[in-house]
Amino acid sequence: MFRSFRAIPLFLALLTALPAIAAERFQDTIAQRVAACTTCHGKDGRAASDGYYPRIAGKTEGYLVNQLQNFRDGRRNYRLMNHLVAHFSDDYIREIAHYFAALDLPYAAPQPIAVDAATLERGRVLATQGEVARKLPACAACHGATLTGMLPATPGLLGLPRDYLNAQLGAWQVEQRRAHAPDCMGQIARSLTQADILAVSSWLAAQPIPANARPAPPSAAALPLQCGSTQASAGARP
Repeated sequence: MFRSFRAIPLFLALLTALPAIAAERFQDTIAQRVAACTTCHGKDGRAASDGYYPRIAGKTEGYLVNQLQNFRDGRRNYRLMNHLVAHFSDDYIREIAHYFAALDLPYAAPQPIAVDAATLERGRVLATQGEVARKLPACAACHGATLTGMLPATPGLLGLPRDYLNAQLGAWQVEQRRAHAPDCMGQIARSLTQADILAVSSWLAAQPIPANARPAPPSAAALPLQCGSTQASAGARP
């Protein structure tokens, strides 16, 4: 009995401290509110280890705005994301996009790619030169010379796993992934063969990440195709 009475002050002190502990742990910050994002997209949005959930840290803000709106509005189909953002306002989407776009974090080293040299060379040509005869622009024409993205709304392609790149190009081909019209990536993806997709995704996934992997400023040159997503991203913060 004596020991029980001695425990009462300690118990009361703990009860008194709980509100302060809870307030410290559950502050309403954007970093805490995006915990649902980093559960799948990895710590700080630096990609999951399964090769499917991509890196979102450091992506262009306009691109992140577009993709969250695409999931919300049904242009992209992935049930988990569709449900997660179904009731997000445009303002909240921009707040989330701004948070992740501002993160400047190191990239993981690329994983070895088990593919022959000829396939990798084919991928390099498609990514850096395109194919004029088939009206296929180079990836670098829109995604930046270093393929790390271009402001305001074009994402970087380096640092993404091959499986993810394959899945997204395939989704565009079957229109499970769409963008604001005119949908330039849908047009390009439907012009690619399966061999093209394997080649370009393998080459991109094998590339080292530049020291400064930030998106390039907007290009003064005209883009090879009209892309509705570029115009739709005008609401993103500068």
